[in-house]
Amino acid sequence: MVALGVAAYQAIRWAEGPVIPTETHPPSKVVVIPDGATFQQVASLLERERLIKSSTAFVLFGKSQSADRKIHAGEYELNPGMTPAEILAKLISGQVLLHALTFPEGLTITQIADAALQQGLTDREEFLRLAKDRTFIASLGIKAETLEGYLYPDTYKFPRPIKARELLVAMVEQLKQAIGPDLLARMQEIKMTTHEVLTLASVIEKETGSGSERPEISAVFHNRLKKHIPLQSDPTVIYGLPAFDGNLHKKDLSSPSPYNTYRVQGLPPGPIASPGIQAIRATLYPSDSHSLYFVSRNDGTHQFSATLIEHNKAVEKYQKRPFRRRALSQTSIVPGESLLSHNEGVS
Repeated sequence: MVALGVAAYQAIRWAEGPVIPTETHPPSKVVVIPDGATFQQVASLLERERLIKSSTAFVLFGKSQSADRKIHAGEYELNPGMTPAEILAKLISGQVLLHALTFPEGLTITQIADAALQQGLTDREEFLRLAKDRTFIASLGIKAETLEGYLYPDTYKFPRPIKARELLVAMVEQLKQAIGPDLLARMQEIKMTTHEVLTLASVIEKETGSGSERPEISAVFHNRLKKHIPLQSDPTVIYGLPAFDGNLHKKDLSSPSPYNTYRVQGLPPGPIASPGIQAIRATLYPSDSHSLYFVSRNDGTHQFSATLIEHNKAVEKYQKRPFRRRALSQTSIVPGESLLSHNEGVS
């Protein structure tokens, strides 16, 4: 009996030790604990991955700690230099592996869903369904038809996989944190709702990638709104098209979409993308410019004009003239009807 007791003690001590001595700095392994897995299945998985010496001893140890029903599913970074007790503690505390994912400014909810799917984070269809679910949206304190524009662009660290609901809540909460009391107070000062601010900010975001230009772009749109001039923004038209081939044509400006700001006066019904904090601030703090028009210089910046005459000259200089030169140098190409000949819009 003494011999058996000593042998059992030695076996326990052996099982409690790491598979590989810590001093050797063994490489880590990423192990996925499936949702709904039993403790026995988890132990078997760890033994197969050579992270523990004995699944039987691990199960007995877990039951002695009343931990067999407390582990969390997910991805874990473990290494064979960890003791079973250290591994179990990590599984109980849910210290899952986090993946950094950056959502840049200007993405639509569909593009965000695609990015999350590519990273294996969440279910794309469930993400899009919830992003358009009125009941779910209302539960977040948002009065809108979709979460377009309410998913804050930032770098996040998420476990994989993550439920679509949790991902959406995290991005909406980040937006609320980014806006803060000072910007909310500014909204009240200029008499704009959060929805209106995000809508205009999303248009500004899509119109320019230059941070220094955003207050000037904002001024153009604010000036047009005050004068009851249609915004005439190409990105809003594109957002409302059922299909976009990469080229905006004159016929698209006649589309009946509520996002067609060439036909509809005022702001579109809602955001057309997720604006960043710079675009949101620019919306709330436009420059003092009197400009009503802007046109691309084809270098990432824009030429601003206060009158239509000035704007037409800028269109001729930066759009029509370079286009004609390209057409002459490529005589075999017959250019289609495009916005290059349309000079009443802002862009």
